[in-house]
Amino acid sequence: MKYKAVIFDFFGTLVDSSTRKAYENVAREMAAVLGAPPDAFARLWFDTAEMRMTGVLKSPEGNIKHICQHLHVACTENQVKRASEIRTNFTVEALKPRPDTLETLADLRARGLKIGLISDCSSEVPAAWDNTPFAELIDAAIFSCSVGMKKPDPRIFRTTTEQLGVKPQECLYVGDGSSHELTGAKKVGMHPVLIRVPYEKGGDAYRIDAEEWHGPTISSLKEVLDLLE
Repeated sequence: MKYKAVIFDFFGTLVDSSTRKAYENVAREMAAVLGAPPDAFARLWFDTAEMRMTGVLKSPEGNIKHICQHLHVACTENQVKRASEIRTNFTVEALKPRPDTLETLADLRARGLKIGLISDCSSEVPAAWDNTPFAELIDAAIFSCSVGMKKPDPRIFRTTTEQLGVKPQECLYVGDGSSHELTGAKKVGMHPVLIRVPYEKGGDAYRIDAEEWHGPTISSLKEVLDLLE
């Protein structure tokens, strides 16, 4: 077999990406609870994304307090808790597998491949991870907020291969192209593939630092199985 492991991105790959509008709506809901100006709060929520994803802001509550302090908005602990619940519930709701995800992961395991995950995400994702159906199917799950670095930092790819006990050259990497992840995977020696599901065409899936990719592309996770030989 050509590969010993398959490493996946999470949002836009194993689960659907949310839209920017959906993220904005959630930020505005949070602002309403906090009594904060909605436009300014939403803008700062997007502006602090990297601080969330690298673990500088370690929780939704910490992120909310950081923004409120910047906006000079006085809020109670109860308001912060309620706003945090809005954000957390939104994230947990987004952790639903695409229709062919679990079947594909199970098939890969049955074939003896190791499975990794690299996700640029905030703390809500690892907090909910053990309660998702992914936890028992993925051998090494690396969350940017937990390791303090994000894609395309080569260290986050190497950390994953080290945990899987494989070499980068033995890995297929599958992602939607956010954060220049495909280029990053290629630079460390992996074999990257872009995934674009048909129902996202013409949509407004939110991708941070999406790259233009001219390499291999698939339109469903099941197609990963055809790439193994």
